[in-house]
Amino acid sequence: MRASRPLLGVLLALVTVVAAGCASSGGGPASADEIAERVGAAGISTDLVFTTEVTGYTLAPQSVGVWNDEGMSATWMRDGSGAMISLRTQRGDITAETCATLPMWDDTETPVTCTEQDGIWHRERNGAHEDIAVRDGAWVLIVGSAGATADEIDAAAKAVHVPSSTELDRMFSDTPRTPPTPVERGDLPDNGDGAPIQPSGPGG
Repeated sequence: MRASRPLLGVLLALVTVVAAGCASSGGGPASADEIAERVGAAGISTDLVFTTEVTGYTLAPQSVGVWNDEGMSATWMRDGSGAMISLRTQRGDITAETCATLPMWDDTETPVTCTEQDGIWHRERNGAHEDIAVRDGAWVLIVGSAGATADEIDAAAKAVHVPSSTELDRMFSDTPRTPPTPVERGDLPDNGDGAPIQPSGPGG
């Protein structure tokens, strides 16, 4: 028993380190119900909510919002440089054919070179670089601007994942949980296109 105590102490220390690492990462993916509760007011589909992480970059919560009909868009900024990496999600799949025909930066004329590796499509055109990560029936476009490097874009694509509860709260910290209440206006006239009637109170 005496000989096993040092080993037991080492094992306990390892368990503590692993537990601390799990706590700092925010845990596993948030549930569909948690995601729906946070994004419902923004009009984003729950299965199109993804996040990423890139060393040196910080998420700008005010950038998080709807993209196209029901996808999501978010931007990370590199501290002190102005470089940005953006994530955009859309339902569907990517093949070699669709990857090559999908325009880059609204350019429909110049051919796009596509290569696929481990579920990530690397796209290049005239020196510009972007990635598409395929995740569970959706694709996640990663683009960079203002100095973001191809290696950083690749790292962001590889790190795409469903956010944890902690990440979800951070991402949507600037997004209301419920749709805004419509502004109550005065009664409209029965006929014509007149302005709303706003009765005046005492004193005019």
